[in-house]
Amino acid sequence: MTDIEDRNRALALEALDALFNKRDYTVVERFWSPDYIQHSSCIAPGRNGILEQAKSMPTLRYECELAMAEGDMVMLRGRFSGNGQATPWIVAHALRIENGLLAEHWDVVESEATRAESLSGLPSYGNDFPEDR
Repeated sequence: MTDIEDRNRALALEALDALFNKRDYTVVERFWSPDYIQHSSCIAPGRNGILEQAKSMPTLRYECELAMAEGDMVMLRGRFSGNGQATPWIVAHALRIENGLLAEHWDVVESEATRAESLSGLPSYGNDFPEDR
């Protein structure tokens, strides 16, 4: 990984940790571009959309299992717990970084599979099923 890719990866991880775990809403202006493009169908447009979603779900927490970077793109795979649902969400994020800011976001979201739902017999995140935690 290049120095820029390392910085981009660290930026994305720090931004999501600050917003969803530390509940520091001021980070949106520091990490998200004023021209932020939100492709997620679950989040309103712009950086205000991500801010409002975080504020509306005060118990939501994020943990990252995998973080990769290539050029200006960062891919994160993680779990959102505290979502008010029966099981956490497993989310793959694709983030484009521009001028040291989160500029664009895409995601794929699914509910974490329980043991009964998993046809493979394996958890969809980590080593344990949600009911085993």
